[in-house]
Amino acid sequence: MDQPAPAASSGRPPAAAAAGRTLPHSLEAEEHLLSCCLLDGADVVARCLESRISPSSFYDARHGVIFEQLLDMYNRQVTIDVAVVAEELKTARKLEQVGGYAFLTQVSSRIPTTAQAGYFIDKVRELALLREIIRAATGTVEECYGFSGGIDEFVDQVEQRIFGVTQSRVSESAKQMRDPTREAMNVITRMMMKKGELTGVTSGFKDLDALLWGFQRNDMIVLAARPSMGKTSLALNFAEAAAMPRKAGVEPQRVLIFSLEMGASQLALRMLCSRARVNMKLLRDGLLSKNGEEQNRLLEAADEFTKAPIFIDDSSALSIMQLRAKARRVHARHPLGFIMVDYLQLLSPTDPRVPREQQVAEASRGLKALAKELGVPVLVLSQLNRSSEKDNRTPRLSDLRESGSIEQDADVVLMLARPRDADEKFQVASDSAELIVAKQRNGPVGELKLTFLRDITRFENFHQ
Repeated sequence: MDQPAPAASSGRPPAAAAAGRTLPHSLEAEEHLLSCCLLDGADVVARCLESRISPSSFYDARHGVIFEQLLDMYNRQVTIDVAVVAEELKTARKLEQVGGYAFLTQVSSRIPTTAQAGYFIDKVRELALLREIIRAATGTVEECYGFSGGIDEFVDQVEQRIFGVTQSRVSESAKQMRDPTREAMNVITRMMMKKGELTGVTSGFKDLDALLWGFQRNDMIVLAARPSMGKTSLALNFAEAAAMPRKAGVEPQRVLIFSLEMGASQLALRMLCSRARVNMKLLRDGLLSKNGEEQNRLLEAADEFTKAPIFIDDSSALSIMQLRAKARRVHARHPLGFIMVDYLQLLSPTDPRVPREQQVAEASRGLKALAKELGVPVLVLSQLNRSSEKDNRTPRLSDLRESGSIEQDADVVLMLARPRDADEKFQVASDSAELIVAKQRNGPVGELKLTFLRDITRFENFHQ
């Protein structure tokens, strides 16, 4: 994208001389956006980057210089604050160029909150794109009047110029086959060199890893069960194994957990007791000795979790668009390796007026798109309907609740069920459970058993 015209002595860029009119712009929107950046730098600058806002997107050259400094500070992870920005500009000998500390203070006080940051990002980006289109079109008109032959080459140049403008509007998506082929061959080489080596994120369960080769990038994995079957406990075991692998040589992954049902402190308590192998009921009843072995294990587990790359978002009433935006922002600052959503049916609809099936379908499609966009496995918990309980049978794909699109969008579907030899009074307190791989887009399906440790609500590899 071309750089804007240098600022005039007044600080305002000159008009577009060729057209005799001022290029589209809004100095107020630019100042409001910079004000948002100064109020909440890390978040708003990350959102600007997602929307392809650059220093050249600003009409006023002073604004472009300030934003360029903000980007530099963001990349160096320097705290963004008016005083710090002023000092950085002073060091770079650009403070007077932007109007001094007084101008920075004026800009920073434009708005009290960042609530409308998204609007100003869209506005600045929209006007910058219009200016680029005008520049490209104006140049093309002048060249048409001065055309001297070679129409095919001329049209090709025009197309390239317009394409260069639209590049800033859309992200690159199509890839030449060379790069995906190289990635696939790297996976094949690892498979051939080390038989059985994981090609994805470990689940922590050897039988499941043997069937899936780990949770794969770009995959949406659905874990479904009836209420109180332990799907949250199993999902937390997956998240723990990804972020805190016990197996030597397995790289820990950054994990983001969206908990729409339980608070972050509740999840932390469950994960602590599970990893420390402490009976939560005895803990709540105050029956654990204060200086006993259990407390030492809890302290060790707490120390491990404090250092673990796990992020928890327990916001309620999230829509799929809000969830994707949050995941994008976390991923921009801390590249993720695994995302967990508990659970699908609790996501708020974008439009509550549409039928429930369409609402769930929209959420399902959005989560699959998130997995592809960030290139990480996304584990989604889901409810099963009552059919399998009524018929006293093993659950199947058609039992996924409220939408057939879940079955369609998922790359892997796992179903947690009671053992076939259990009686009708079976609950999660049983010593074992069946995990059914009902669908795997790129591999076999099958069933495996897990051991459930009822006192610490933890699943482990099956043993007799």
